[in-house]
Formats: sequence, C-alpha cells, structure tokens
Amino acid sequence: MTKAVGALPDDSRRQFLKATVLGVAGTALGVRPGVAAPKTMSIMHENSFIKTYDEYFQKTLIPAYEKLTGVKIKYELVSVGGLQTRVTTVAETGSGPDMTLNFFNWPFLYDEKYVDVGEVAEEVGKKSGGWHDAAKEAVIVNGKWKAIPFGNVGQLMNWRTDWFKEAGYDKFPDTWDELLEAGAKLKANGHPFGFELGHGFGDNHGWLYPLLWSYGGREVEPDGKTVVIDSAETARAVDFARTFFQKTMLEDVLGWTDPNNNKAYLSGQISCTNNAESILWAAKRDFPDIAAATDQSLNPKGPAGRFHILAPWSHSIFTHTPDQQAAKDFLRWLMAPEQVGGWYASADSYYAPFLHAFDDAPLWHVEPRNIPYRDSLATSHLPGWPAPISRASSESVAKYVVVDMFAKACGGKSTKEVIADANAQLKQIYRPV
Repeated sequence: MTKAVGALPDDSRRQFLKATVLGVAGTALGVRPGVAAPKTMSIMHENSFIKTYDEYFQKTLIPAYEKLTGVKIKYELVSVGGLQTRVTTVAETGSGPDMTLNFFNWPFLYDEKYVDVGEVAEEVGKKSGGWHDAAKEAVIVNGKWKAIPFGNVGQLMNWRTDWFKEAGYDKFPDTWDELLEAGAKLKANGHPFGFELGHGFGDNHGWLYPLLWSYGGREVEPDGKTVVIDSAETARAVDFARTFFQKTMLEDVLGWTDPNNNKAYLSGQISCTNNAESILWAAKRDFPDIAAATDQSLNPKGPAGRFHILAPWSHSIFTHTPDQQAAKDFLRWLMAPEQVGGWYASADSYYAPFLHAFDDAPLWHVEPRNIPYRDSLATSHLPGWPAPISRASSESVAKYVVVDMFAKACGGKSTKEVIADANAQLKQIYRPV
C-alpha cells in the first residue's frame, strides 16, 4: 500500500493518538468526559467500482477506529444506483444509519436533514493544506457546510493512442475544433468516437455541460434566477455538437446510457469517449492490449476556455443521529491524513482528493495517466454553474434539459428549435415562487 502523504512520523502519531483518546483540544474521538460513547455507528455507501476501496474501509479503518475508541462502525453497502432511494427513505423517516455518502448535489437536496459540519470541515482543511474550491461548491448550502468533501470522480477524455497516431496525432487535440478534425479522420479509418447522448447518469453531463460552458453558454446567470440559455454562445455550442456527432460518432450514441460507451470502448468499437478513469482500470484488468494503448486527457478548450463536470463524493450526518458529536468525531478522524490517505490510495486515484495535501501524493504516480483527473479539479463545476446550487438547477438536471437540447439537435432538429425548447423549460423551472 502506498504511504499516505502527510502521514505522521511514528513518535508524532503516538502523541496524536494519545491526544485523541484524552480529548485534547476540547474534543476526543468518541471519548468525551462525562459522555458515554455510542457502542455502534453506521455509515451508508454505494458499492464502489473499485473493490479494494470498500475492503480497505472494512478491514483496516473499522478495526482501527474500534480499537482506538471502542466504537464499532457499521458499513452499510447499497447496490449501484440504489443509494439515493435509500438516503431519501432515511431522511423522510428520520431513522436508519447515522451518516451517508453523497453524490453531486445531495447536500442541497437533503439540506434540512443534514447536520452542519462546518467546524469539522474547517479543521480538516486547515490540517491538510486547504480545500479545492470545487469541493466547497458541492457541499456549502446557504453558507453552511452540509457535508465533508471527499473526492471527485472526474469525467475526462479516454482515447486510443495507437489509432490516433495512425491518423497523424501523437497527442490529444487541445481544442474542440481540433478534436472534430481528428475525429473525422478516425471515423473514416473505421474508428469512430462514442459520446453518450441518452438519459444516462453521468457520461452525458460529463461532456455536454463542459462543451456548453466552453463556448460561453450557460443556463442562468450567477443570480440563479435569470435564464440566459437563448444566446449566440449556446447556438454555436449546439451547432458544433451537431457537426461533431455527424462527422465523428456512431449514430447509436443518441440512445446510449452510461454502460454503453464503456462496452463500446472496451470492445474496440470506438476510439474516444468521455468517462471516468474506470475505463482504463477495467482495461488493465480484462483487456491489457487496450489498456496499453489508452491514454486520458483533459477536455478540449472552446472559445471561452476549458471546463469539466464536477462529480463529487462527500459525507453527511443525519439530523436524527442520536449522538451527532460522536459522528463528527468519526468523520474528523476518518479525514485525518493518516486515515484518509490510505483510503484514497486503496483506489489508486479513482477518487481525486479535494484536499491540497494530496495534490502530489504517491497515488498519482502509481498510474501517471490518471493525473489529468487531478488537474481537472481547477476547472470543474456542478451543472447549473455559474449559478449556485439550487432546487431549480437540480430539476434541470433531472429533466435532462441541457442533454436533450444537444441530443435533439444531433437527431435533426434546428438549433433555433432546440434552444427555444430548453429556454421554455428553464423559464418554467426557474420561475419565481
């Protein structure tokens, strides 16, 4: 296992653990004067694509915390795609696990059911070099930290170096226009692109929002009220997407959801897609020849710059938790460098850390091709940006307003028509209450 960056020397670690148990600095980890620590606490997680990540929590972190504090942590794993339903049920009934993993905008959606963990977040950030700005965008709701940021599952370009080289490209194109040119050549050579345009979970948002932003388009102004999707910038992004689809892609992408581009890439059907780094991870496990020819790169630039989608993971405490302080103590301990460093490392760099202390951690050098996922944090945003996270932005994502705007254009509708449709939907969604 790679040693965690920021791990304390042995003497310092012993002092740290001693201070922890004695309650130095006003808060002990599960051991507070006059307060009986709970015997158990529980945290929900969705099954990780990287199995060693769940195993590290179960076999290393849980026993370590129980030995230190006497508190046993239950790790409740939920099947892939089922966590939000479980979180919703727990939030509505006010019973169940003490803590949960969040994706995307959940700290906003469950704001009233989550504890303010600002004190813990500030302390963790101070000890580990501070938080990336993107992390704050995902968890601060109405000025309060409703979750402790963990890491980002980025969506970047995965591409076949061998086929790109055959078409005359030794490196990944830097702009969307250059990628269009390359894609046309690759498609002519029998190696088309495959970017999701259906109603999937993340691989559609992963490239369409950044494409919109890179042309200067956006759904609403920073005030979170004024709809501005109907713009010349949006029109240029839509026109580009239509041409990009026609000249570089398989027609099937109009109906693709998240598994499709993975399967197409790993079966050799496509030469480039936008995805998490899981494609390379799976290729190394099952398709070594494809893995050897795969590289990963930042999204291309447009006239307004380079952007990426923010796909954050974070942890929250439910308000129904009997001992909220004990839960805060656990998250404080979990996010200390000597604990969280090993947990990050157990998944290589699948979860890009939001803490600057890990910007040059050994985990990034196990597989250097993953480094762009770290670098993408500087230009990553949630859907709805530059407006703050809101119920309206969440509704826009749920109704696939931006995805469908692009997909309908690729399917044959005019730019004017698809933008008008999106504009009407957004004005309804963002109407004054």
